[in-house]
This record gives sequence, structure tokens and C-alpha cells, in this order.
Amino acid sequence: MLGKKLVTAQKRGETRALCLGLGMVACSMMMYFFIGITIVPFYTNSVWTTETVCKVLKANIKDKVFCPNNEGSEDEEIFPYPCLQVWVNLTASGQEVMLYQTEDTLEKNPKCSYVPDKLENSKEVKARIETIASNFKKYQIFPCYYDPGGTQTNVILSRLYPSKGLLFAFLWPTLMFTGGCLIIVLVKISQYVSVLSAWQ
Repeated sequence: MLGKKLVTAQKRGETRALCLGLGMVACSMMMYFFIGITIVPFYTNSVWTTETVCKVLKANIKDKVFCPNNEGSEDEEIFPYPCLQVWVNLTASGQEVMLYQTEDTLEKNPKCSYVPDKLENSKEVKARIETIASNFKKYQIFPCYYDPGGTQTNVILSRLYPSKGLLFAFLWPTLMFTGGCLIIVLVKISQYVSVLSAWQ
């Protein structure tokens, strides 16, 4: 009687462990799919892939411009902000080109090097842009990214999704997938050992 209870408890534990392993594998596959349709396209479509050194030539703040958060956004989502334009010397080619913060900055407003988030306090936005401009004047040499194919003649300060960020994004689903597979394998081994012991 006690043996039957132990066998039943063991089967229940194996079933739960097997469900846990399958659930972890399923969740990791969903995470892979989500990363594949969101982050990977941004990474593969970016042409600014080569790192080089840029030297600031001038950093000017122009008059206020209006920029929507997204294309087709409503009027209340359009906000004014000072337009910071940073021109740098590209060490790789010696050209004078315009610097943008990220790939997204160029899409939002190609006239400005920096596009702030929508904030209620316009003074805070102005102070932030002035601080950025002063930092560029203070630290004139820094790494940047350019398009080696020549499709884009401008440069960006940082990539939205660099190689390390992409690897880090794939790290968690990989660990979950490995853990799920390991649990499934251990359950199958346990079941095989149980059947072998019962047969002997």
C-alpha cells in the first residue's frame, strides 16, 4: 500500500516537472518570436554598423521647431523644442557630417541632432538641450557610428540595439529554453530508471 502511494506521488511529481519544462520551452519560444519581430528588424535594418571617431566642429542651438512623437499623431502630441545641430568631422573619411543621437532621431526630425521626449515643462527641455550642447563643446572627440556603404552620409552617437544588447536580449530565452530542456531530460531519465527498476 505504501509502495503504491510512493509510486503515485512520484508520477505526480514527474508530471508537474514535465509540465514545468514544457512551459519553460514554450515561453522561451514565444520570447524568441517576440524578439524576432521587434528588436531584430531594427538591428538588421540599421546601416550605421561601423564604429569610428568623430570630432565636433560646431554645436548650435537653432530656433524652436515642432515635432510629433509619431507620424500621423494628433496636434496635442506635437510639441516645440530648441533644435540642436551638431556637425562633426568623420575620421574615417574626413567629411563634415551631421550627428544624430540614434537611428530613431533621424526618422523623427532630420533637422535636429537630438529630439527630446514630450515633457510638460519646456524649461526643463531647454536646459537639457543646453547641457547636451555644452557637453559636446567640452568633450569634442568621441566614438560614433557611420554607414560604410555610403547610403547615409550622416553619423549617429549610439545604436538603439547594439550587438551586445541583441545578445543580452537572446540570453534570457536561451537560459529558459536550456533549463526547460534539462528538466524534460531529467524527467525522462527518471521515468526510464523507474521502469527499468520495476522490470527487474
